[in-house]
Amino acid sequence: MLLYQRSVGGWPKAVGDVKVKYDHPLTAAQKASILDDKGRNDPTIDNNATTREIRYLVEAAKRTGNLAYRRAAEDGIRYLLKMQYANGGFPQYYPDHSNYRHQITYNDNAMIQAMQVLRDLAEQRGDYTLLDQGLVEPARKAVARGIDCILKTQYVQHGQLTAWAAQYDEKTLQPAKARAFELASLSGDETVAIVKFLMDIKNPSPEIKKSIKAAVAWLNKVKLEGYAIRDVTDPKQPSGRDRLIVPEAGSTIWARFYDLDTNRPIYVGRDSQVHYSLAEIENERRVGYGYAGTWPAKLLNREYPKWEKQWAN
Repeated sequence: MLLYQRSVGGWPKAVGDVKVKYDHPLTAAQKASILDDKGRNDPTIDNNATTREIRYLVEAAKRTGNLAYRRAAEDGIRYLLKMQYANGGFPQYYPDHSNYRHQITYNDNAMIQAMQVLRDLAEQRGDYTLLDQGLVEPARKAVARGIDCILKTQYVQHGQLTAWAAQYDEKTLQPAKARAFELASLSGDETVAIVKFLMDIKNPSPEIKKSIKAAVAWLNKVKLEGYAIRDVTDPKQPSGRDRLIVPEAGSTIWARFYDLDTNRPIYVGRDSQVHYSLAEIENERRVGYGYAGTWPAKLLNREYPKWEKQWAN
């Protein structure tokens, strides 16, 4: 893990097309090659990269007393602080801002995971008391900026606060397109982690309460009742399998993407064309990407009602 840490402080999620895995032993030649890559500009917070390493190293430093682990975690924290925009948003990658990597990225909960690490440090939760105390105040300020960004990026639709997109233009704070099949849209997935983060704020302000209530109302509004997702074997498909949205009494799902203007679920393949049925996009994307799921169920059924009793008034 220490070998893979880049000189800027963060970690890559992959080297080339090979995912970084820490349970595979490395040869001497591989170790030398990784060290040669120290200066690469590929660190990211995508797919849990950097945040998972920081969390692991903080725990390992506590357990072993190894100063190298603590220092690596601190450098990881400094990386998060360095990559944050002045408006509070976090890009997917830093310093590589090519393609869509410069956008403020809630996708796959990247920004929220970075914020959670910084908040654990700022509030001195758990083993984060071990880290350099000089990082606590910068982390606190970074969290405050991040919360401000979250509130400013909540999408206003016809005068009403709704949910969040997966990516935003870092200058205009408007929803933005990322990959070909990830158009600017509202997310039934990423919105959940954002709401949970806001609900974890102690003594939330009226603005934060309003934000949470609006997002929960939107999630309730756009749920697809009476439907379920099913993975099936289908020899006629190129992959030999398929993923279907089927009627099922008592089941509820949410789309990953909703139209910014109408809240209609949208399904987009690699041709970037909007469809209104999962069955209309290519099989490779249907089975290889999560276009629908039950992500908000626990939030709406258990977590939000508990929060509401304590903070809603």
